[in-house]
Amino acid sequence: MQILIIGLSGSGKTTLAKELSAKLNAIHLNADEIRKQYNDWDFSDTGRLRQAHRVKNLSDKYDLVVSDFIAPKVIHRHIVNADILVWMDTVKSSQYKDTDKIFETPIDYTYRITEKNAQKWSKIIIDNLKVF
Repeated sequence: MQILIIGLSGSGKTTLAKELSAKLNAIHLNADEIRKQYNDWDFSDTGRLRQAHRVKNLSDKYDLVVSDFIAPKVIHRHIVNADILVWMDTVKSSQYKDTDKIFETPIDYTYRITEKNAQKWSKIIIDNLKVF
């Protein structure tokens, strides 16, 4: 199972991802750490597509993974193709204005989170997983 947490920088993606992955005993993939690993800080359209493919390829190696990645465009989210999409809609802008401009508001998502409260939302998500 793959859980992808998206949203603008500063929305709380990594905080929720760490909380969820710890509680689920899942692998946590952080997009910034992946960029560090590849020494690739290219935020062009091509660089962002490459990063989406990296997140997908790394996620596919594990049975249970929680990834946090801005994934500003719908195409990035489709590439990752997570089972559960969590949209952190807690900030309206970030320090990265270029990313803010291209961020496409998600239409299809599993959870839309509008408050920063990783403990609360990780519990809700995990409780709902038990239903499946």
